[in-house]
Amino acid sequence: MLNLLIVDDSAVMRAMLRRVAEVCGAPVGRIHEAANGAEALRVLERYPVDVLFTDINMPGMSGPDLLREIDRRGGFQHVTRVIISTDGSAARRDEVRDLNVRLYVEKPLRPETMRDVLTTLTAASDPR
Repeated sequence: MLNLLIVDDSAVMRAMLRRVAEVCGAPVGRIHEAANGAEALRVLERYPVDVLFTDINMPGMSGPDLLREIDRRGGFQHVTRVIISTDGSAARRDEVRDLNVRLYVEKPLRPETMRDVLTTLTAASDPR
């Protein structure tokens, strides 16, 4: 079971991602949400998280800033990082290239895409 953290400044997008994760058929445990990078750091300090889904453009602390802070703090190397953003430009992809991002998914996100992402991550974490 994968514990997820969904980070997006849009409450509607967080709710949609949560719902898709709940019904997509992948083995999902707890799902946490945060509206920005600072909230996400508090969640990471308090709860076990296996997969972090983060938007790039957020007020306060952006997705890339969040990932840099996670690296700076250490102790979260086990967390798989997935970017979900409307900005799929080469410049944005280059910005996160060195931040240990496993997948970069562009919005709008179809339920099948979320299922495929979670299935891929589950298979990758299965020691068999």
